[in-house]
Amino acid sequence: MLELFTEMWSFAFMRRAFVATTVLSVSVTPVGAFLVLRRLSLAGEAMAHAITPGVVIGFVMAGLSVTWLLVGGLIAGIGVASLAALLAARTILRGDASLASLYLVALAASIFILSAAGSVVPLESFLFGSILGIDDPSLMLLGGVATVTLVSFAVMLRPLIVSTCDPVFFESQTRRPWVIEQGFMLLLVLNLLAAFKTLGTLMAVGLMILPATAARYWASTVTGQLALGFVFALLSCWIGLTLSYLLPETPSGPSIVLVAGGLFLISVLFGPLGFGARLRSRSRAGVEDEPVPYTHPFGKSP
Repeated sequence: MLELFTEMWSFAFMRRAFVATTVLSVSVTPVGAFLVLRRLSLAGEAMAHAITPGVVIGFVMAGLSVTWLLVGGLIAGIGVASLAALLAARTILRGDASLASLYLVALAASIFILSAAGSVVPLESFLFGSILGIDDPSLMLLGGVATVTLVSFAVMLRPLIVSTCDPVFFESQTRRPWVIEQGFMLLLVLNLLAAFKTLGTLMAVGLMILPATAARYWASTVTGQLALGFVFALLSCWIGLTLSYLLPETPSGPSIVLVAGGLFLISVLFGPLGFGARLRSRSRAGVEDEPVPYTHPFGKSP
């Protein structure tokens, strides 16, 4: 095993991949945890596809320029989020329906634009990422996004927890509750853009959601979920990269997300708050319909 890691570490592209995924794990863990707690997991998936047209247009105009990809993705992500909020507020459609409609249009438009432009970059690199080909500007983007994310969560953690736990109380105590909501969405878009180059549009949100949902089955507090979510994300990245190295035909992005899915399945079956706890509780008590004790996600008493 040690020889395998020594051999992988001897290649510069593997060292870059390990460093990039480590930084990415630090950045996406708090975003994914609050996506799960706020029940916005599918919204995160929608936003991952919503930023694609901006990224594709930036690529068509300036190639693989990190600046153009970042600006294009930000404009597309913020535009889709704002338009979805407007449709939900001014029409009969709910937020989830409007966001789903917009992201489907955005995804189809991005594939159409990329194909019509006759890009020499394979479509798979946009769908599944290219973590093994990451360059210095992309590493700088990952580091910058991670720094902004951690500093932002240090500032807005308390109001974000209150708005997640009791949104009605939070709105009654705050003049501008939308600041926290939009700030969180902006962090989501930034992290999706950071993950876009490494994992692709189809896999970008996987590293956010799967480790966070797996951690939910083991920890009953926010701090516990954040710590375990980071460990699961890091394990997913490192094991997934190792698998892609051993199996050269396997894309790294799907390998990483597949490992994260395996950790999620293990957590569902054996985690203290998963199916395993329910079955063990039934077998000890001998009662068929004994309920699983409620655990508040913020560690409070029910």
